[in-house]
Order: sequence, then C-alpha cells, then structure tokens
Amino acid sequence: MTALDNYRTPVAMSDAGRQARLFDGLPHDVGGLAQVVQGLLVHEHVAPAYGLTLSPEQHAQAHLRSVESILETIAAQDKKPLPVARPAGERVVGVCRHFTLLHVAMLRAQGVAARARCGFGAYFQQGMFIDHWVTEYWNEARKRWMLVDPQLDTPQRELFKVTFDPLDVPRDQFLVAGDAWKLCRSGKADPAAFGILDMHGLWFIAGNVIRDVAALNNHEMLPWDVWGAMAQSDAGLDLPFFDRLAELSQAPDEHLDELRAVYEDKRIAVPGTVFNAVLNHPDPVH
Repeated sequence: MTALDNYRTPVAMSDAGRQARLFDGLPHDVGGLAQVVQGLLVHEHVAPAYGLTLSPEQHAQAHLRSVESILETIAAQDKKPLPVARPAGERVVGVCRHFTLLHVAMLRAQGVAARARCGFGAYFQQGMFIDHWVTEYWNEARKRWMLVDPQLDTPQRELFKVTFDPLDVPRDQFLVAGDAWKLCRSGKADPAAFGILDMHGLWFIAGNVIRDVAALNNHEMLPWDVWGAMAQSDAGLDLPFFDRLAELSQAPDEHLDELRAVYEDKRIAVPGTVFNAVLNHPDPVH
C-alpha cells in the first residue's frame, strides 16, 4: 500500500458508518466540501462571533469523536441534505478537529487522499502559534500535499484578518506539530509561543506530536484527549524520543512503515480509554 492509498479510504474515526448515505449528493471539490462543513458545524469558542451563547447540551457536542456520531447528531437536529447550510445557531458544535475530520471523511469517501494534521496556526493571535487542526490532501493536478483550513468561513477570515487562501494554507502559517518541535528544539522558535489558553511550552508541543502521529495512523483524537507519553510539564520529557517522532511526522510519506511500527509503542498508541482533560475524567474512546 502506498502512502496515498493509506489515506484514500474512510477508516475508524473518519468512517461515516451507518450515516454514509448522507454523503450522497455532496460537491466533488475540496472548497465545496469545506463550505458544506462550515454550514454544518460551529466552532465552540468562536460561537460568540456569530452572536451565539451555547447551552450545556451544545457544549457537550464538542466531545463527539467519530464522524458517524457527528453525522447522527447533525441528522437528528435537521433532516435536510448536508449541502443545505444550517443557521449558525442550529449547527452542531465542535472545534477545529471536528471541521477537519468531517472534511477528511468527505474527501476520503470520494477517493481523495486526505488526512488530519495536528499542529499550530499562526493566524489567530499575533506572535503566537495556537493549537489547531487542518486538512492535508493530495492535489493530483499539482502532485503535492496541500493544507486546507475548512473552519475558515468568511466571518472567521474577517475576524482573524486572514489574507491567504484557506484552500492553500502556507506552511509557515500552519506548522504541523513535528515542525514546531524541531523549530523550538533548534532554538529558532520560543516554545512559550506555542499552545492555547494558559497552556504553552515544549510539553504542549510534545502532546501535539503524539496526536499528529496518531492521526497519521488514522486515530484523530480530541485536542484534549490525553494518553501515553503526554506530559503536563517539560520535566521528564524524553527529548530523543520526541525528536524521532517529530522527524517521522515531518515527512510521513517517506516514513510510512516506521510510523506504523512506532504506533505499536504504548506511549503513542491510543488506548481503549483516554483522559478527557476538559471533562476531567477518563473517557472510553468508542
């Protein structure tokens, strides 16, 4: 199996399962699919920009893990076909990872090689790299992987003053976690600039390296799922271990077999139960 083949088929979290019929009638272009996703989801922490105050039940939707469960929730709220955009207040609530995973699932359902990437966006806060997820898909015409931010609709592009094309995010505007790790380890970037809310530092980047490696192995977890070698401080980080993980995830197509092999390591592999750091309790993955 080639690297592209590994990411052409919905599997595990990206499999629509019993809801696969909902993908019938979707547009067949990357941008069109991103627009559909934007009409189905609203970002939990950007909701106030749409004039929304979310209920506890809506906040709970941000903990949905699988595409199948996301689609079940969308359909339960509104039976209209997916391409029909819902009013902002009637969309399912998620975060960047949900926008990305749903977008990836749609692309894979159409045979397009796509994968979720965990890392840091430079376009949300001046001088900071904020915890974020985007889609990486294979552009057959250009013969290269391209980054897409399916979360960035027109209101958000205006809110965050985004000047680039969200369908071709520059690699210096979104850093996959391995790139962020390497920059900080080489002294070219300050680890304190990477994170979210009050959580910043090398330990946070290390956690995202593990999340990205898991996603490259088709396990796209919630941004606040904690397991394995993830730590809450820099003390005790196995630096050579993360150096190696970062190297593998920086060039995943060159290291596909090694990425699969390293995922056997219990420090990286997603267990049956993870710790949900937002809800502050253990959470079954399925």
